[in-house]
Amino acid sequence: MDCVSRCRWLNLNNPLYVQYHDTEWGVPVHDDKQLFELLILESFQAGLSWECVLNKRQDFRQAYDDFDWNKVACYTGKKEKELLQNVKLIRHQAKIRASIQNAIAFRQIQQEFLTFDRYIWQFTDGRIIREPYHCATVSPLSEKVSIDLKQRKMSFVGPTIIQSYLQAIGVINAHGEECIFGGTER
Repeated sequence: MDCVSRCRWLNLNNPLYVQYHDTEWGVPVHDDKQLFELLILESFQAGLSWECVLNKRQDFRQAYDDFDWNKVACYTGKKEKELLQNVKLIRHQAKIRASIQNAIAFRQIQQEFLTFDRYIWQFTDGRIIREPYHCATVSPLSEKVSIDLKQRKMSFVGPTIIQSYLQAIGVINAHGEECIFGGTER
């Protein structure tokens, strides 16, 4: 039995979730491919648990061409229908359509800022914000980023989803005080 203290919300009976918590969640991400993948997955989380989405991550990678935003941005109605019929995914038509539109907007942001990384980290001047997960499901930062993304034609990027996204990509270190990673920057 593992004796490491972790965030209280973590389901310790799911090894995939524990691995995600220990090696990915809250670790600063600067790779556009990872940033895109997590943005799309977080948008599918709306109304669901992250654990549910995480359990389907490999299926999403396969169905979404390993999260190649250039390919996703070119998906047609035929591909949208294929995704909607894929029983291994979260089959929500509005979220699937949003993922395609968000890929187009992601690409436009890259063109403007050279990378999505530069865009997303500009909101904190490259700094990591320390804010334990129990503090808020939204923040002034997530509201600001959400508004900006919506102005850039993204959807399923409300402030709660963006708060989770910013935590996932390490812009916000949200590990609880009880967690081994709670006071550390990784």
